[in-house]
Amino acid sequence: MRKKDREITDISEIIKIMNKCDICRIGIFDEEYPYIIPLNFGYNYKDGQLFLYFHSAIEGKKLDLIKRNNKIAFEMDCSKELKSGDIPCKYSMNYESICGNGIIEILNNKDKIKGLKYLMKNYSNKNYSDTDFEEKILKITTVLELKVDKIIGKSLKK
Repeated sequence: MRKKDREITDISEIIKIMNKCDICRIGIFDEEYPYIIPLNFGYNYKDGQLFLYFHSAIEGKKLDLIKRNNKIAFEMDCSKELKSGDIPCKYSMNYESICGNGIIEILNNKDKIKGLKYLMKNYSNKNYSDTDFEEKILKITTVLELKVDKIIGKSLKK
């Protein structure tokens, strides 16, 4: 990172930023251009490893691309605030962001609920049980697990 004073490498600080974010964008390899899509997410950090979880329909472009190449990049941002200046080049933006990459996998049916619990906890702050998830919905839902290989945060607050 060019501006080291904005770099965040401490995982606890990165997780604090994640807790403020409501969308995670993933970038997937496609034929000519990357395919970027915003998704709701959940996460689990345990024993030094971060996992991100996403849900999806059971078919579509995103899943087709992941099946061809499951190496992805991701990005989250929050705390955005425009700082105006006297002239155009004096404008700035306060922000916090996270970027990283990893390997994404489609979870099997028995592990779907685990990922969905993390998603629901992230947005509702509730701990749901396995039986709270309806079987008919599970049948039409794909759950993705991203094992994060690299992650870095960046922040500017003036």
